[in-house]
Amino acid sequence: MKEKILVVEDDPTLQETLAYNLKRQGYEVTTTEDGKSAIELAGKTKFDLIVLDIMLPVLDGFDVCRIIRKESNVPILMLTARDDEIDRVIGLEMGADDYLTKPFSMREFLARVKAQMRRVRFDREDVEIGTPVEKETLVFGDLSIDLSRHEVRIQEKPLNLKPKEFELMVYLANHRGQALSRDLILERVWGWDFTGGSRTVDVHIRWLREKIEKNPAEPSRIITVRGAGYRFEG
Repeated sequence: MKEKILVVEDDPTLQETLAYNLKRQGYEVTTTEDGKSAIELAGKTKFDLIVLDIMLPVLDGFDVCRIIRKESNVPILMLTARDDEIDRVIGLEMGADDYLTKPFSMREFLARVKAQMRRVRFDREDVEIGTPVEKETLVFGDLSIDLSRHEVRIQEKPLNLKPKEFELMVYLANHRGQALSRDLILERVWGWDFTGGSRTVDVHIRWLREKIEKNPAEPSRIITVRGAGYRFEG
């Protein structure tokens, strides 16, 4: 079965170019040029990846990403013509998985797509074979991580975590007591081909602390290791 990709891009030439090259790679491609129809399509079809431009008519890419992320964990690759770090951070905050700045080479674009697809396949294989990890719950005092439900709870109350926040939480928990560098965390959680930089890790750590720490200003669960990175204490 072909993997399905939704391309949301209002530039007709770029939309056609992206769709053409994706189809050549064997993907089934659906295209649209505005945010509202993107949300409607995402609600009707189970896509394996959404390629989402930020500058869109009706609804911009940030709003589209935020709305889709409430209902789905589908990987989202955001495109933008602006090379601004604040755009990157906002996109990640909305739940994007990767970020590509225009102009970009088709080779780089296809490499990013393939990287996201590999993760989709790995996740699908884990579900199909029923790996033990999917059935486990990690418990650290009043904090618990249900891996099968993709849910983190504090005192049995579910927390509203974005997909990457959850992945980061799991990675830290699986390496409890170890000092982990920002570069290592970036590679393991975002992938070796992600170009967002180590600030991405700091931003997500700050968001996690705000949700799991009693006092985020003086964290006791996720500790900053000076000159090294972070350590999860549980």
